Amino acid sequence: MIVTDRCRGCGACLLTCPEHAIRPHGQPLQVLDALCTGCGECIEVCPADAIEECP
Repeated sequence: MIVTDRCRGCGACLLTCPEHAIRPHGQPLQVLDALCTGCGECIEVCPADAIEECP
């Protein structure tokens, strides 16, 4: 997953990620690839549509 510059830092994805793979390291937030399983729950809850799957 990748967090785009549309991220507003609301933290909805932080609370939703079952693997705790999203960290508040600045703006936009960062997804730790080593922890992310690609479940997509963060994409579903992001109100800014700021999270996308990596190509």
